[in-house]
Amino acid sequence: MDEIFELGLDEQAMLLRAIEDKTFTPMGADQERQSDFQLLCGTNADLFVAAREGRFRDDLLARLNLWTFRLPSLRERLEDLAPNLDRETEKIGRVLGTDVSWSKEARDTFLAFAVSPDATWPGNFRDLNASVTRLGTLAHGGRITRELVLEEIGRLREAFATGPSEKRRDELVGQVVADADSLDRFDRVQLEDVLSVCKEARSLSEAGRVLFAESRKTKGSVNDADRLRKYLARFGLELATVQKSLGR
Repeated sequence: MDEIFELGLDEQAMLLRAIEDKTFTPMGADQERQSDFQLLCGTNADLFVAAREGRFRDDLLARLNLWTFRLPSLRERLEDLAPNLDRETEKIGRVLGTDVSWSKEARDTFLAFAVSPDATWPGNFRDLNASVTRLGTLAHGGRITRELVLEEIGRLREAFATGPSEKRRDELVGQVVADADSLDRFDRVQLEDVLSVCKEARSLSEAGRVLFAESRKTKGSVNDADRLRKYLARFGLELATVQKSLGR
């Protein structure tokens, strides 16, 4: 039984009886039946805490807690991340019906973020699968580039925020802007995304290509680096100081 914590208290009582007496009444029946079985359960909840709070029957927990195995999270087994990244890439390639591959720079950039403290992977392998699925789907010709990875890292940073997004923005912007509290919310939201891209980029041009990816398509000539330089200058910032402040 997966996610046994989701059972209601009435269903928990029925299950306890089936375990203890090996009897149960099938749905729609009026006679009991016998069943001798072994039960394997899974959950991502702390059943001991739930039992103390009255949300899970402690007598049922006592029956279930014969053998308990804790599976480590993805964050606790980062040595498995690289081979699983390759596995997920192969899987999405089969789903899409094409060969999906990474440039070396793209793969190195993704893995560097994936094992960093910023990557908490709260959904474990579901998060990794979703990330690779997005990258594989967006990859032109099935080739995942570093620019695509930088965009995906921005999405993952937002998804992995552990507190309210407003607090996270204040913390990130506060690392590089001394008077962050004086900024309008609009500026903080925009600047937060710009900083997350700048942290991973190798140059102003690369960061600019990611940040201005849509608007540059309509321009005859582009200077992404100059646009980004002028934007950062509004806050008294330069790429080098931003990356130093953010621990690049």
